[in-house]
Amino acid sequence: MKTNKLTVIALILWLVTIVIFGWFFVRGNTVTGTDGRTAIVLQAAERDLVLSEMRGLLVATQGILEGVNQGNAMHISNSSRAAGMAAAVDVNPALMAKLPLAFKQLGMSVHQDMDDIAEAADAGTASGEILVRVASTMNKCIACHSSWQIKAAETQR
Repeated sequence: MKTNKLTVIALILWLVTIVIFGWFFVRGNTVTGTDGRTAIVLQAAERDLVLSEMRGLLVATQGILEGVNQGNAMHISNSSRAAGMAAAVDVNPALMAKLPLAFKQLGMSVHQDMDDIAEAADAGTASGEILVRVASTMNKCIACHSSWQIKAAETQR
């Protein structure tokens, strides 16, 4: 009988842990923002990392546009690939756990778009089609910045 009770208790604790982890995985570490957006609360270094990655996406987008303007497919490919999925693989799992699921999905889709743009440039896709892809990706950036803000956690003194 004791074994069965311990098994049931262990199973319940395991399920509670999974539910709590799932809730945090979906919701992330968020609070209501000051301007109607949802604020993702991160440590200062984590916030800096996320904002640095976003700047990298912006730099890549500018490089793509420059490559289109120059008619230089290699420049388009190199710029976009620099912000592709490979740029997102080394993110700390603890940081990823703090990010809401919708934010993670949107971010990963932007990184995938960058790889797709690189492949399109490598395949000789016309500049107009490259620009259509960039515009579509930029709509995701706008959606993200319209929905989320990144807030540094207040430090305790």
